[in-house]
Amino acid sequence: MPEKQEQCSCHKTKERSEKEYKNLIHRLNRIEGQIRGIRGMVEKEAYCTDILVQVAAVNAALNSFNKELLSNHIKTCVTRDIREGKDETVDELLRTLQKLMK
Repeated sequence: MPEKQEQCSCHKTKERSEKEYKNLIHRLNRIEGQIRGIRGMVEKEAYCTDILVQVAAVNAALNSFNKELLSNHIKTCVTRDIREGKDETVDELLRTLQKLMK
């Protein structure tokens, strides 16, 4: 398994369980395949609404990925930091939620 840590803009990392890692990578691989499929549809001049339906499916898959990742983040990193008295983590979570809700 490749390195289990994720780099973020603030240079923090997150060590994930093998199960979590594999699940997230599996979801991303499926999304990547869906994107390639949409590209193929555009290249083959597929009908607009057919492409739009596939784009909606990708958006739903990305939203599902975000929900799972956010849930894991709250259950692990945020909970741990709150227990350790790192109140700034709550502010970071709120900023992240604001970005997700744009």
